[in-house]
Amino acid sequence: MITVEDVRQLAVTLPRSSEHLIRDRVKFRVGSIVYVAFSRDETLMGFGFPKEERDALIAAEPDKFLLPRESDLRFHWVVGRMAALDPDEMRELVVEAWRMAVPKKVYAAYMSRPGH
Repeated sequence: MITVEDVRQLAVTLPRSSEHLIRDRVKFRVGSIVYVAFSRDETLMGFGFPKEERDALIAAEPDKFLLPRESDLRFHWVVGRMAALDPDEMRELVVEAWRMAVPKKVYAAYMSRPGH
């Protein structure tokens, strides 16, 4: 199980990432692009994810992942149940969502740092 604090500790290390509280929901953005957002009760984590791959992700682990609400289906977005996510999986999902929001050179510079 992961928490908002677990994600926050990772997000502060990602270049150009910033945290915002919008309508009582914690969101992480790069500029105006939201790449991770939590439900108000912090049980669900929405994150950027390629639309063409989301059906396969959800089909593979329906107890862990679900489609976003109907109004968000047009976006590259998936929702995960925080109680079902482990820290390593969260790290991969958050970094990949962030990668979709930053320029390629920013991601390349981040990945070239020691430990990545």
